[in-house]
Amino acid sequence: MAYPLLESPVGEVFFFNGDLVNAGSDKEKELRTPTDSVTYYETVRIKDGVLLYLEDHLARLRKSVKGIEDFPVDTDLIEKEAYKFLHDQYPDFKEGNLRIVITKEDMLIHICEANIPSKEHFANGIRASLLKWDRVDPNIKVFRGDYKKAVADAFSRSGAYELVLADSNDKLYEGSKSNLFVVIGNKVYSAPDNKILLGITRNRVMSSLEKAGGELVIDMFTMDELKETKGAALFVSSTPFDILPIRSVDDVVFDSAKDPLIRNISRCYLDQIAKYINERR
Repeated sequence: MAYPLLESPVGEVFFFNGDLVNAGSDKEKELRTPTDSVTYYETVRIKDGVLLYLEDHLARLRKSVKGIEDFPVDTDLIEKEAYKFLHDQYPDFKEGNLRIVITKEDMLIHICEANIPSKEHFANGIRASLLKWDRVDPNIKVFRGDYKKAVADAFSRSGAYELVLADSNDKLYEGSKSNLFVVIGNKVYSAPDNKILLGITRNRVMSSLEKAGGELVIDMFTMDELKETKGAALFVSSTPFDILPIRSVDDVVFDSAKDPLIRNISRCYLDQIAKYINERR
């Protein structure tokens, strides 16, 4: 399914192939027109003016390209242009998302909408809803129109903050825009790598859970299994979310926000972020 290069932009100017494009221009309308080109993208968190873990995002972008078309990707140039665009055009923009989109011919960089959680979401957990969907090549990050439509429809029906994906065997494996973790006691369960997008934040969660005293286990559960598991708690991680506890999945309620291990993992993760930002200011 064809999809446009420019999606959910914020601001009055975008960067495209070395030039600045103004919002409302004919060029912007062209960028909003669906293209048949394979479109690769990364959404990078802006925090305190720093592009958080940009090097990891660019490594994943290169991996996505290699998985389909294998054309050269100049990550040094992309990093230089991303920071130049951010600092020159949005010098006071300290919190949000920057999207990098490339095809075999084009490169687009722009500020995009960011669904940054509130303090209440972190304190009490989020509402989620179940979506049955088997993702294709989850580690290749390209725009997929059928998936985006299914997700948009599910959000519209449920009003949930995030969706939890279940595969054809009803096993929960990840969020629609996040990685999913199940916590039972001191064990933290995650789906196998080949089932999920290997998120940038997820890598930091792995090291944080070790520091917090958790043990990683590769396994998945159905909702029915979790209903029967005393003390089960869930959280998601992603670039905009950091680490968010899940309060409910449809009508199944979890006490995730009070889980001591999730709190400790989150604390260790936020310490990593603070260190990263301080080293790059």
